[in-house]
Order: sequence, then structure tokens, then C-alpha cells
Amino acid sequence: MTDLTTLLEVGGPLAALGGGAAYTRVNHPAVYWSTVGLPLSTARLLGSYSSVMEACGLTVAPSRLRVLAVKATTRREVRPVPPRRGIIRPTSTGLRLRLRLAPGQEPADVAASAERLRHAWGVHAVYVTTVKPGVVELRLVGFDVLRRVRMPRKLDEGLLTVPVALREDAMPFVRDYRTVPHQLTLGATLSGKSMYLRHLITGLARQPVALVGIDCKRGVELAPFAARLSALATDPEQAAELLPVLVKEMEDRYDLIKARQGIAPGTPAEDITSDIWGLPESERPTPVVLFVDEVAELFLVATKKDEERRDEMVTQLIRLAQLGRAAGIYLEVCGQRFGAELGKGATMLRAQLTGRVCHRVNDEASAKMALGDIAPEAVMAACAIAPERPGLAVAGDTSGGWSRIRTSYLSLGDAARVCRESAHLAPDLPALKPFRPHVPAGSVGAPALLVRPRPVTD
Repeated sequence: MTDLTTLLEVGGPLAALGGGAAYTRVNHPAVYWSTVGLPLSTARLLGSYSSVMEACGLTVAPSRLRVLAVKATTRREVRPVPPRRGIIRPTSTGLRLRLRLAPGQEPADVAASAERLRHAWGVHAVYVTTVKPGVVELRLVGFDVLRRVRMPRKLDEGLLTVPVALREDAMPFVRDYRTVPHQLTLGATLSGKSMYLRHLITGLARQPVALVGIDCKRGVELAPFAARLSALATDPEQAAELLPVLVKEMEDRYDLIKARQGIAPGTPAEDITSDIWGLPESERPTPVVLFVDEVAELFLVATKKDEERRDEMVTQLIRLAQLGRAAGIYLEVCGQRFGAELGKGATMLRAQLTGRVCHRVNDEASAKMALGDIAPEAVMAACAIAPERPGLAVAGDTSGGWSRIRTSYLSLGDAARVCRESAHLAPDLPALKPFRPHVPAGSVGAPALLVRPRPVTD
């Protein structure tokens, strides 16, 4: 009886502790990692490093000098040599350590063993990056950081750079327009595409950048941000008037570059290799970011007259995509589907969009439209996105690299409030003034209604 009482007295707290750890692991993974997961994974790594590397085939035969030294000083068996390990650096989401590769090894050898290392050391994922020749960095992620997105506290923000989401390796996904000038973002309804767009707009709203929107859904997506927009078109007719103005603005900026650099006025714009960033800051035009929401609405036609207008708009979009970067004009094209079936010029426009972000889509063909031509292996990853994880997407670029990302939740009201508070940063561009959306002076609590009512018909 005494032994049973003692067992109950000891087992009760242990059971409570185990239950608390299980609850914390499910509901507060970051806390669990910092208190339990980090010490356990570090102990596993330190205790099994040599044996795990040998099991993964990441060891090499020792040098002759090492063999002679071991035989002369000890009677131990001479074992293969693993990569030299650096200092283990804990983070809030995992571990980081550097490995110096042995002669004859390459980073691909370590990357091929990432799944084995994950299981051996009890972490959620292992990612391998090359630091310099002969040195790789292992980033061990302790839990699924995309389940509850929490952006890092310290983020490097600059002009035309927006930390818009979190990557699966716990690093921020930064949308850098200077590096990737144009991007195509696809996603089905309720996939999180609009959330991604909100983060982009609110990030750019705090910067001295002109924001231009084309939203052919009567402005329901972009109208709440009207206070910060320099121009807004809410139907194809307005878009057909706005795009030529942007093309003319681009040509004027090319003339400014030619005049500054002493290039002959008759030189074609395609032959100019410089851009507005080579101009003095006092003469540099304001960068322009054009958001096109539901781009398919610009391609759909019902009559022969609409087809002619469509061809003109597509041609102007292609010109902006081909030549806009040097003039400081960047495109952010969004839609549910995008491909050759939209009509003439669709494939050519897509080829100019360097960045690709694919949220959950309704069919495999849509994923191939976004990622098939740059990262074929990422197509299946995009098709595997579950509906209960809105905001999850696959991001890739023309270099062939890709990663899973997820945006954090941002309400429409908070995004609209940021745009209203930064309305004074909207630059004054005379060419876009006729398209500036009208925001009533008293619209403080709710976003402005910019939708024109349809005419009453029988």
C-alpha cells in the first residue's frame, strides 16, 4: 500500500507535466521548442553527429597523417572523418550550424541527406545553403512555422522591398522590386491571394512610391486602399484609358535618361541599358507599382469592338513589362487563371513576369501556368496545398529556385487604415491626376465606395 501511494504521488506530477508538454507542443510550438525541443535536439546532435554522418555517407577516409597519429597515440580503430562542425547557434525556431566539407564532397551530398538528418535529430525540417566554397550551413527548423505565421521581429526594409510572407525555413520572404521587377500571382477563390496583395500594398504604402491599381471587379479589391492610390481603374474601359498614360509616362522617363546621359534623342528605348537609379536623387522620377487584379477580365471580350480594345491593352501591358523596369515602373499581375487560352499576347506577357507566386488552384493546369516553365518540380507542391490553409503558396523565380511561403492574417480594415494614415505619401504625378480616386473627406471609419452604380434597365 505504501509503494502504491508513493507511485501515485510521483506519477501524478509526471503525468501532469507530460500532459502540459503535449498541450504546449500542439498549441504553442515556439514555447515548446525553446523549453523542451531545443535541448533535446541539441543533445541528439552532439551525441550522434559522427555516427549519423557516417550512416548518411557524408564521411571520407582519413588522411595518412591522421592514421599515423591515431595509431601512434592510441589503439582505437581509425574511423572515417565527418565534415568539421562549427558552433551550434540556437534560434527561436530551430538551430543553425556550419559544416566544412571534406575534400571530394559537395553541397548536393548534404542536401540529399537532409531528410535523414531531420529524423536523426528530431526536428521538423533541415535546409542546406551554400555559404562559400567548401562551407555549407544547416538550418534546422524545430516545428512547422507555416502553421501559425509569426514574422521575425527584425526585418530589413528598404525602398521597394516588402517582407510579405514567411518561408518554410523560417526566413522572411521579401518582395524586392529592384531584383524581381514584375510578378505573376495566381490563386483560386479563398486561397489567400487577396491577403498577399494587402501585405504588398500596406508595405509599399509607407514608402515614397506611386501605387496604381486596375481592378475590373468594380474596384471591390482595391477601392479600400483608394486614399493611397495615385490612380485606379475599376472596369476595362477605364483601364484602356489608364494604360496608354502609363506607357507615355515610361517613354518620358526614357527621354529624361537620354537627356541626362547625352544620348541622341532618336535612340530607341530598347537600346538604353541604364535606368532611373543612375539619375541624381533630385531628378529621379518616383517609382510606380501597377497592381492588376483579376487580369483575365482584361482579356475577356464579348464583341468585335471589345477584341480590338483588348489587343491594345495587352500590347501596352507587354510594353510595360518589357521596358518598365528601367523606367521605374513595376507590375504585380494577379488572377485565378492565366495561360494561352486567354487570348493573343497572354503567353508573351507571362514570359516577362519574372517572379511567380501560386496559391491553391482548382486544377493542375493552373499550377503549370504559374510554375511549369520555371520550376516544374514545384507544380506538385502547389497542387498539394490544402483548402484549410489559406495564404499558403509556392513562390518561384526564373532561376529555378522555389519555396513554400505563407502570409500572416491582415484584416481589410487594418490595411485600409494604413493606407489612410499614409495618404500624405502619395506622390503628385500630373499624368495620373485624372485617374486619382475620389475619397470623401468624412470617410474615416469605412473605406470609400468607388463603385459606379449600374444604370437601371427594364
